[in-house]
This record gives sequence, structure tokens and C-alpha cells, in this order.
Amino acid sequence: MVAILTVAVIMALSTTVPAQAGPGQSTERPRYDTKTETTISGVVQEVKEVVGAGQSTGIHLFVKTSDTVVEVHVGPSWYLEQQKYVFTKGDQVKVTGCKTKISDNDVILAREITKGENTWTLRDAQGIPRWSRGKRGQ
Repeated sequence: MVAILTVAVIMALSTTVPAQAGPGQSTERPRYDTKTETTISGVVQEVKEVVGAGQSTGIHLFVKTSDTVVEVHVGPSWYLEQQKYVFTKGDQVKVTGCKTKISDNDVILAREITKGENTWTLRDAQGIPRWSRGKRGQ
């Protein structure tokens, strides 16, 4: 009986409650889909730091292509700062990433971004982020 009670208490304590998202926040963690990979080119119209799941912040770029403005999810703020990846309004960029929907918005999860002569790889060919799976700081 004590063992059953112990298991019940452990299960109750380990249950997580999803974070409540406020305005401009998302609790969704999108998955990279190589089948929807695309490349866009354009000018950065806005750079935005967005609070996501777990209160971490990420950088989003709003890139004006020849016919629309595309929201690009780049990566966690801490990772971009660590790697010295800096984006500003007016930057000419080429973004390769997968198309996905987040909160009914069409976005691109960046795998690689080229700005000038610099090309930064944010995810491997399968879409696994360089900042995850023990690769932190690489």
C-alpha cells in the first residue's frame, strides 16, 4: 500500500501544467519538417525578441520578399548572442528553412541564414537545432 501511495505522489508531483501564453507569447514548440524546406531572400523589416515556452526568448525576423513579409524563427536569444549572430533592420538575407504554422500564422523555422559573406547554420540537415542535444556552445 505504501508503494502505491508513493507512486501516486511521485506521479502527481511530476505532472506538468502547460504555461499560459500571454500576448505575443507561444507555448508551441514547432518541429522541423525537411519536406517543406524552402529558401527565401529579402530585407529584414523587423527584428523581434519573443518570449516562448518556458519563458525563454527567441529571435524572430520579419523578412520582406518580393511579394510578402515572412516571419522567420531564428533561434534562442542566448544562442545567437553566444555565436555573435546579429541581425538588424535593413539587412539583406537569404533564409533556408521549413515552412510551418504556429498559432495559425505561416512561419519559417530557419536552418541556415546568409547575410553578406556570412552563412550561419542553425540546424543540421535533419532540422536538429545546434543549441540542443549536448551541442550547447558549439
